[in-house]
Amino acid sequence: MLTDALLRPSAVAVRRWALAGVITSVLIILTGAAVRLSQSGLGCPDWPACTSHSLGAADTTGDPLVHRWVEFGNRLVTVAIFVVAVGICIAVWQFRQANGQHRRDLLWLAAAQPAGILAQAVLGGLVVLTKLNPALVSVHFLASSALVAATVALYVRSRETQAPPRPLVRREVQLLAYAVLGVVALMLAAGTVVTGTGPLAGARGVARYHLPLEGVTQLHADIGWLLGGLTVALVVALRIAGAPDRARRLGWLLLALIALQGAIGYAQYFSGLPAGLVWVHVAGSVAIWVVALALPYSLRDRGMAAELAPRQAAVAVAS
Repeated sequence: MLTDALLRPSAVAVRRWALAGVITSVLIILTGAAVRLSQSGLGCPDWPACTSHSLGAADTTGDPLVHRWVEFGNRLVTVAIFVVAVGICIAVWQFRQANGQHRRDLLWLAAAQPAGILAQAVLGGLVVLTKLNPALVSVHFLASSALVAATVALYVRSRETQAPPRPLVRREVQLLAYAVLGVVALMLAAGTVVTGTGPLAGARGVARYHLPLEGVTQLHADIGWLLGGLTVALVVALRIAGAPDRARRLGWLLLALIALQGAIGYAQYFSGLPAGLVWVHVAGSVAIWVVALALPYSLRDRGMAAELAPRQAAVAVAS
């Protein structure tokens, strides 16, 4: 039951809550991208209410009704996701209390989620009140990406013990994985500049970066090529270093996602930036970010949480 999973959670329930956090934090980015790419960014021109006269999307704003509902729907999704984040905090707290677990790492990562969503709500309000200032929109997206990083960390740590990490590959390979992660973060930042420079900046007539679209797009593509080259090197290094199977699978998955993302990126540019294809490109960026975040964790071992280890052993015996 939901109440048991919330108030009397097992270790498995905590991991499920953590996974829900990953999914919902990704959902924030995808729904926010839908708002921007559908030109609905000012569908609700006020904050926290939709308009100065209406909490919901019922009032007339001069924008098409669909824009009001897309923007207001995104706000409702944020409220629902905040409820999930609070549930994660409660579940982790109750788990620590019931089991005497001194897992401050889990508690801090759980607390970061509702705090991050509240910060995102304030940032979103500033974005609306400044009529989609492109710099604030970029910060809004990058803050969402940081929230995804916190949720992935909670999910991974909820599966592990508190033992010191034991490296599974040479230090150079670990550093290469972190370099790939850093370039992915750089690519995400450059992507926000490209979108803030182009025609899909959130609404008609809003401010944009005063930069040449062709130039920032080329820079974004160059970062993508750098990322692809580093990922090829990482995949080779993982094989040579005898990395765990999971790490090698993540490496190949990351490389495949980057290749697909590159094809989509060139297709959207040469087809005139259709909104639907750009949204797919954003979704691909989030997928790359999640895999790149998970990869360094797979290169060290803290030991599997006791509640999960017997299950894994039973599966091995049964097979």
